[in-house]
Amino acid sequence: MVQSIGLPKEIKDGERRVALDPSAVKSCIQAGFDVFVETDAGVGAGFSNADYEAVGAKIASNADDTWAADLVVKVKEPQRSEWGFFRKNLILFAYLHLAAEPDLAQALVASGIDAYAYETLEERGGLPLLAPMSEVAGRTAAIVGAHYLASGSGVLLGGSAGVPPARVLVIGMGVAGTMAARGARGMDAEVTGVDIDLHRLYTAQQEGTLTATLASSEHAISEAIQDADLVVGAALVTGAKAPKLVLREHVASMKSGSVIVDLAIDQGGCVETSRPTSHSNPIYEELGVIHYCVTNVPGQYPKTASRALSAAVVPKLVRLARDPGDSALKGSLNVAKGEVVHPVVAAALSR
Repeated sequence: MVQSIGLPKEIKDGERRVALDPSAVKSCIQAGFDVFVETDAGVGAGFSNADYEAVGAKIASNADDTWAADLVVKVKEPQRSEWGFFRKNLILFAYLHLAAEPDLAQALVASGIDAYAYETLEERGGLPLLAPMSEVAGRTAAIVGAHYLASGSGVLLGGSAGVPPARVLVIGMGVAGTMAARGARGMDAEVTGVDIDLHRLYTAQQEGTLTATLASSEHAISEAIQDADLVVGAALVTGAKAPKLVLREHVASMKSGSVIVDLAIDQGGCVETSRPTSHSNPIYEELGVIHYCVTNVPGQYPKTASRALSAAVVPKLVRLARDPGDSALKGSLNVAKGEVVHPVVAAALSR
């Protein structure tokens, strides 16, 4: 039975988010749980130790004390230095992305921990704990894409009088892709959306989010990408590795100094030339194309992202603490009692 909740400080490169803001912590305490917050866990997002103490949290002096709780709630997947905290009967609730993290999956299995993933929790056909961060990441994609185009090809997204705007190709029109498209359109770029869902494409174009649409296929992408100044990869298959929709030869056909922002990199990336990067070293160049493949994009806007994530997580967290079998947690259990129990994640890892 869960009596205590631990909130560790995030240690991934450039990660300044926190899983629970003080308001969410207060909700957990009012629900009857003790909450241990690691010292300075919320400072990067603008929340002081005093803010947490004011709502009744207990400030833990180190990570050991927060990980000693019955249930640990995080933002990003545990880093290698945190794997030593894993133990039988501990419940973990965080973004895990295990299809792209086989070593982490093995560590979780070996420890006997019960691991619940935000990104596979399903509700009414959606992913309510992934959506808020997808929204932040999508909005960010247009910003960073525009920034790196300046140092790459020198193209301004919106163009100028007598100069055509940039061409942006968004692959996958879910939450992240839609927000990326909206951001690029807000800067007056020409935006083409690619998806397998024709109704989704139709709706996005009618709403003005897209200037053109493409039914997803290898041939369609290969043609459209040659003229693209900025490509945003946002394809998602829940729990599985992202499909490689942009092939190496597609990247080779792009103009020198163009930019790729692969928002699917947490799940392995949907671009064949993508590899994970960090906030410390966010980009690299391959085949003359700038690649931005940061695995925790929303971490650079920690206050907005933390508040959005916290609001989505806390009702599910309270349910998890009260009853791990609650139907509101459908799809979130990834590892239990030494086994990968989510079928899609298990299939991805076995491959």
